[in-house]
Amino acid sequence: MTKVLVIVVAAALCSVAAAQTAMPGEREVTVTAIPGVVAAGSRWQAIWADYATADGINGSSDGGVLFAQEQTDSIKKLLADGTQYTYLENVYGIGSVSLDSSGRLFGVERTCTEPLNPELPGCDVLTRVVQLTPQRRLLANSFPDGRTLGRLNDLIADGRGGAYFTSRGAYHVSAAGVVTTVEDQNLRSNGIMLSGDGRTLYVTNVTEVLAFDVARDGSTSGRRVFGTLNGDDGGDGMAIDAEDRLYVTGNAGVHVLDAEGRYLGLIPTPRRPITVAFSGADKRTLFVPQIGAIGADGGVFQLPEGMRTIGMTIYTMRMQTPGFARRPK
Repeated sequence: MTKVLVIVVAAALCSVAAAQTAMPGEREVTVTAIPGVVAAGSRWQAIWADYATADGINGSSDGGVLFAQEQTDSIKKLLADGTQYTYLENVYGIGSVSLDSSGRLFGVERTCTEPLNPELPGCDVLTRVVQLTPQRRLLANSFPDGRTLGRLNDLIADGRGGAYFTSRGAYHVSAAGVVTTVEDQNLRSNGIMLSGDGRTLYVTNVTEVLAFDVARDGSTSGRRVFGTLNGDDGGDGMAIDAEDRLYVTGNAGVHVLDAEGRYLGLIPTPRRPITVAFSGADKRTLFVPQIGAIGADGGVFQLPEGMRTIGMTIYTMRMQTPGFARRPK
């Protein structure tokens, strides 16, 4: 792998880390204590920014993170000091990644559903769920009835060679490539996550988190509302900590629910977060990619009118609790 230092808006990022007030495009935030989770007055530090996305983030065993960058068809690796590597190339429209405890890396490839990909007109490459390492293997690119998977959102490895994924609804694909439905009715899914013991599947549904029981064969049942975002919406990526608390990104920040679904509090963020993971040497650092970046002129990065601005910034915060230890996320 080639080592690359991210120098985009580097000077601005140093200012973000030291500043007491919001930088252009940010909102001012004050972190209040959530006992056992985060201390009052904790501060976000911006360690990375780019004019492309950072989605579907996942911790790695060396204390770094992996994330998908759809527009460059690559998976990036970021260390806590801001050093970036290109971890994997030629992953077509990669939208999210998930590592399992055996070291297998899975991803959703959105192919030409990304509006910025030049191949979009006339492109017939189906979106797909794939195992990427240690060897590349297609898991699925269609439902059993022949329908395409659509624009895929997120996934979580099931620990058995398959994965759960979202695309309008929530689904499971086994190691053998069999796709089954978790739920596809009255659901606007986005993020998806498993409890520490793997027996509960969580799926975001705009203002709430749904839960499903997971059987030994990976099948699911028992849809229920696990918890809410306390009036916020935009539920997206999730992570769990060592106490099986659930961290859910929403418009206002990162919401924290306990293992029973009780709402514990909000960790407000400078920008809208879309994904979250624990990592760092002791797994006590929260990595949260957030929408927006500072441009070369020191102002808000914005593409010309009519073009979709996709710049993002990754922020970190030290936590009182470590993340879940027995799998990467």
